[in-house]
This record gives sequence, structure tokens and C-alpha cells, in this order.
Amino acid sequence: MKTALLLIDIQNDYFPGGKMELEGTVEAAKKANELLQCFRDHGMPTVHVQHISRQPDAAFFIPGDRGTDINDITAHYEGEPLVQKHYPNSFRETNLLDLLKEWEIKRVIITGMMTHMSVDATARAAVDLGFKLMVAEDACATRALTYGDTTIPAEHVHKSFLAVLKSYGQVMPVEQILAHLAAEHVK
Repeated sequence: MKTALLLIDIQNDYFPGGKMELEGTVEAAKKANELLQCFRDHGMPTVHVQHISRQPDAAFFIPGDRGTDINDITAHYEGEPLVQKHYPNSFRETNLLDLLKEWEIKRVIITGMMTHMSVDATARAAVDLGFKLMVAEDACATRALTYGDTTIPAEHVHKSFLAVLKSYGQVMPVEQILAHLAAEHVK
């Protein structure tokens, strides 16, 4: 099945020392890089998605700031598409859908940040647009959230959103995705 890898918002502002540090970004980016290297080695399509804020009072992803740069762990190579977005849904007001249609993609594998925002919004939109979905659970990261007096730990936020995304497609660790892709290639 023709598959594309989406690397969503793996940007410096989410890493240690960034303006919106998440939990587990380095580990998640390393896992995303394992998939990225596999896709590069096999000439399979990859798309880096980069969030640039349009909000005048934005605290992170500020245009022109180094925090918007794709992190070095999953560095964007020349010739790989880079889609800039301004909303959590990577398809909204971008050329992502056109790229995937041009490549005749049937399935997307999603990695990135934040699990509860851009990963979730993009995954749901992908399915709505007719794509099969795989989410690399260990190649995504998020942060703790607060609701009223309650702080929900990042791990619980992450797992809750992954549990919901299982209703939309496959959610599995990178190792299993790589094994799945290898088995498909052998057929």
C-alpha cells in the first residue's frame, strides 16, 4: 500500500530549553527518526510539517524564531517536502492533501507533537479524507494539561488520545510499524 510518513511539528520550541517544552520529546524524535531513516533508505515519501504561529501574542512558534526550526534529530533534508501550517490540522489551508494525492498515497503514518493537538487533529482529518492511518505511539509527545483543579499528567494525556485514535486506525510502536512495512514489502 502506498504510504507516506508525516513528521508533525518536531520543532525546537517543544524540546528542552524551548518555549513550550513537552515531555519525552527527545525520545519521541529518536523514534520518529527511525521511521524517517527507513523511508529515506527505501525512497518512500516523507513530509515534514512545520507550525508557524499567526497569533500576534504567540508564546511559541514565532515566525523567524529558531524555535520554529525542525529539530536536528529529524532534520529536514533538501528535496523533502516541508509543509507550513497555522492550525493543528496539517491539512487545513496547506498543500498536504495535494501532495499526498499527487503521490497516490493510500495510507499515512503519523509521528510528531503534540499528541493531543496536531497529531490528533491531523489523524482524524486524514481518515475523514479517506486515508488509512497508522500512528507511531512512541514517536509522539505531549505535555500535562490542566482542567479546573486537576492536572492530567502528560503520560495520561498521551495514552488517552492514542486510545481514541485506535478507533480511527492502527496505533503501535515504531518497531511494530517497521515490521509491518517489511512484511508488506516481502509480499
